[in-house]
Amino acid sequence: MHLKPHAPYILALALAGLSGGVLAAVAGDSAGLGTGQNASIPPALSPMPETVPSAQPSAPAQGAVPTPPTASAGAAQNPLQGAELLPPVAEPAPYRWFPSLLCPQTAATAARGPADIPEEQEMTEADDPFTNRIPVLANNMVLAFYGQPNSKRMGILGEYSKEDLARLLKGYERLYEEAGGGAVVGAYYLIYGTCWPEGEIGYLKDSVVRDYIEYARQQGMLVFIDHQIGKYPVADAMKRLLPYLKYPNVHLALDPEWRTTAPMKEVGTITADELNDAEAMIEAYLDKERIPGVKMLVVHQFNERMIEGRGKVRANFERVQLVHTADGFGPPALKRSAYAFNALAANMPLKGFKLFFKTTVPGAGFDDPLLTPSEVLALQPTPRVVIYQ
Repeated sequence: MHLKPHAPYILALALAGLSGGVLAAVAGDSAGLGTGQNASIPPALSPMPETVPSAQPSAPAQGAVPTPPTASAGAAQNPLQGAELLPPVAEPAPYRWFPSLLCPQTAATAARGPADIPEEQEMTEADDPFTNRIPVLANNMVLAFYGQPNSKRMGILGEYSKEDLARLLKGYERLYEEAGGGAVVGAYYLIYGTCWPEGEIGYLKDSVVRDYIEYARQQGMLVFIDHQIGKYPVADAMKRLLPYLKYPNVHLALDPEWRTTAPMKEVGTITADELNDAEAMIEAYLDKERIPGVKMLVVHQFNERMIEGRGKVRANFERVQLVHTADGFGPPALKRSAYAFNALAANMPLKGFKLFFKTTVPGAGFDDPLLTPSEVLALQPTPRVVIYQ
């Protein structure tokens, strides 16, 4: 199976300055860009926005994950115990780590133009060490590459080195900027906690996570750390994730599809209360540890089951930006339907959108054809976080 991307995606690679070998691979002469994920495709539902959308789950193809851990995966542990944290950002003035909040006060000007950043002297700790700092989503969109660095079957992040991915992202950022997306911030989107059979969780090594965090920081990029929850309480997943918030360029993600004891056989679920509690845990942790700024929490959804009672989800925490992201692969009509279904949840105004590159992994799903940047930006409301798997 060969990847046949739209011409702009070939241009993105050329703009990024990747080697001829990598360019040839992405153009369709070898493995392809990334992995779509589901070996079994459930029947499609009606593509009408008022129904549950039929975008397909993003389950990895069989054999996509490494050997399960021998230690108990459910215990809440500090993954940074004994690890040396990166030094905190010293300057109190404008920074790009936190994409900007489309709140009522800034919505009129946030979509395209630059923020009116306060002067440095206006942002002293004496005035307000945390909430006055302008987050990245107010005036920028985020463009992320998704996957598990140790697996070529779980997304583009496992297909290429972090250095090549950073260069490729630069090309994609330029495509979105030229399509009218405004300023674009690149990101790595790491699957940190992977759901195993019976809902056990295997964790990415802390040394690998920190390697991506540090390199991303050097490149002015973000890192999302994603947890698939498995059979454990959402609070346990959050306890594993929270210590990484000490890194200024790190944000978090939860994927309810995998909150199950039967991954790849059923779609998992979380409740509105669990999601609200996760946001509250982030805010409390930031306050307790005196970590500045606003953090994003991405939550995935492609059908009604994944977030039970989603009308009760809160998105008004001062220091947490909840990004409600349409997941699942399929043709353009199906993708738009899934996004329209999520758009109905006006209580979560910040939206994200996930796309799936074509793949050679047997049985894995992908978007065919892949929506172009202009088509993605035409979605309403405009997605502020765009993820490529």
